[in-house]
Amino acid sequence: MENLRTLLKEQMNIDFMSAVLSGPRTKDGTAKVKVRPLMKKDTLFFQLEIFRGNQAFHKNLEPEAAAEEVLRFMQEMRQMQMDTRAASYTVLVSKKGKVTIKKKMRKEPVKMVSMSHNRKKQYVLEEGTAVPFLTDLGVMTQEGKVVHARFDKFRQINRFLEFVEDILPELPKDREVTILDFGCGKSYLTFAMYYYLHELKGYDIRIIGLDLKKDVIRHCNELSEKYGYKKLHFLEGNIADYTGVDAVDMVVTLNACDTATDFALAKAVGWNAKVILSVPCCQHELNRQIKNDVLAPVFEYGLIKERMAALITDAIRAQYLEREGYRTQILEFIDMEHTPKNILIRAVKTGKRKDNQEAIESCENALHITPTLGQLLDELRGAE
Repeated sequence: MENLRTLLKEQMNIDFMSAVLSGPRTKDGTAKVKVRPLMKKDTLFFQLEIFRGNQAFHKNLEPEAAAEEVLRFMQEMRQMQMDTRAASYTVLVSKKGKVTIKKKMRKEPVKMVSMSHNRKKQYVLEEGTAVPFLTDLGVMTQEGKVVHARFDKFRQINRFLEFVEDILPELPKDREVTILDFGCGKSYLTFAMYYYLHELKGYDIRIIGLDLKKDVIRHCNELSEKYGYKKLHFLEGNIADYTGVDAVDMVVTLNACDTATDFALAKAVGWNAKVILSVPCCQHELNRQIKNDVLAPVFEYGLIKERMAALITDAIRAQYLEREGYRTQILEFIDMEHTPKNILIRAVKTGKRKDNQEAIESCENALHITPTLGQLLDELRGAE
């Protein structure tokens, strides 16, 4: 860890921009840490925002103390993404504690950011900076001001990019990265991914968006061509039938209705995708099946049964992904006040399969359910 200590002490100065520590080694405890510079009474501090469960805690520390605290947290984490005005750093920590630091210099230093204690929330895509696709999609004005009626969409896009930011160390930078977006719709988040990964982070990526709406696909391809996004393409097609690629690094499925999410997850597993980001939608399958004598009085209320069935669906999906060798989390995507579709399943391939088949079967038998994802994955296993 000494090389990391040296890096932190060298870089945690006035040119430091931000850092995100992620990939906890245990499910309990700290899930993520964000670090940003802070100026108080002409003195430089660093604010650590520490996420545990559904709570966030803050510490304001002077540079040397902040560096030691970040080093301590990195004992619990697998990775850190750190940005300064001059360079971007990816830090990976192995199980044995070996630290690997990858550095990428910027073509030119970025502008200084405000370090006011009361500054506005900093988004991945900044307010006041016009982003072409956000302008054309009606989220921003030509001057870069967020349209008031579309601010929730702006927040949603930035929240999604925070999840992408967390998994950056899982994506290779020495070759083309292939990303599939199933059920891309109007593709706000698809364009955001391409812009963030290619334009801002310098990844060589190819993104394929797939949807059933012909007019939407045509419009998205027109926008992609307009911006010169040469490796962003949109195709008309069904998730279950898509066979256009042989290998995929990351699969995204946003608001794919009902079992379409299961087909997308099964496709991802079949491709050995390194990363899966899924926001499920309109989950009806288990609601039609679920039965349990003990819970029968609860299930008499349609709304309660519907919500429980949706939560159980996502929990079972996560367990199946764990079984297939993925480290899986269920995270809050957007606050419930903005949308009820607020769960995101994030899975990262580790290759270490969880021995949970018996527990899954016990749960399914107790609730009299047969999830589509289980069937699809069993078919995959049988074909191996």
